[in-house]
Amino acid sequence: MNELARLALAAGSLAMALAVALGAFGAHGLKARLSPELLAVWKTGVDYQVYHALGLLLLGLVAQVLPGLPGLRLAALLMLAGIGLFSGSLYALALTGLRPLGMLTPLGGLCFIAAWAVLAWQLLRA
Repeated sequence: MNELARLALAAGSLAMALAVALGAFGAHGLKARLSPELLAVWKTGVDYQVYHALGLLLLGLVAQVLPGLPGLRLAALLMLAGIGLFSGSLYALALTGLRPLGMLTPLGGLCFIAAWAVLAWQLLRA
């Protein structure tokens, strides 16, 4: 297995494990502590982390099948950055209630969009 495939699969697996843990924490540990609005913010963070953990797993498989695509590493890094910025800012917003943290969320969304666009471009060029 090539290095990018191995790293993307490992990162996707870890991101998914963390998403499951954070989802369970939100459903059980935060349900009584957060307002329904902030609990929905938490859930959105978990949902997008799951989607992009799956994206990292997909990237790992693509990297194994088509190992010479140069943009796959960039797509993986963008997905990781998106998880950190998008989901991370939503988790922080839900826990603290500090609305300015929400300004980071769109940057994470842009990272997600760019990651999928880079992947599509690389696949079209393959």
